[in-house]
Amino acid sequence: MAAIYSLYIINKSGGLIFYKDYGSAGRMDTNDSLRLASLWHSMHAISQQLSPVPSCSGIELLQADTFDLHCFQSLTGTKFFVVCEPGTLHMEALLKHFYELYTDFVLKNPFYEMEMPIRCELFDISLALAVQKDRVALLGR
Repeated sequence: MAAIYSLYIINKSGGLIFYKDYGSAGRMDTNDSLRLASLWHSMHAISQQLSPVPSCSGIELLQADTFDLHCFQSLTGTKFFVVCEPGTLHMEALLKHFYELYTDFVLKNPFYEMEMPIRCELFDISLALAVQKDRVALLGR
């Protein structure tokens, strides 16, 4: 049982800087993941402009029959989104935890260049532990 299928991190200009597959049925190739990230960035920006509510932050949840897509946008414009099983309710807190891991292990890394793809082993390990912990908690419910 995989609650989270995949995780994407998009920089403020819409470039995919991180992608990790956590057991989705069909693994996407690099071009497909880049297209999905670009499409999501565009849809998110359009939804902010079309919203009748002032100061709308964009799409936070997209629900489909076979998956849910949850999104968290940081104040700097970096977007974190997960594709997960339908009906998963606690993704907002998990996305914020992913953001905390990003700030701790990526942004504080002196060798990381802003807006560039993330290559940080400690970040990968911490994400894997967070996803595993989430799966264990999900099984306990």
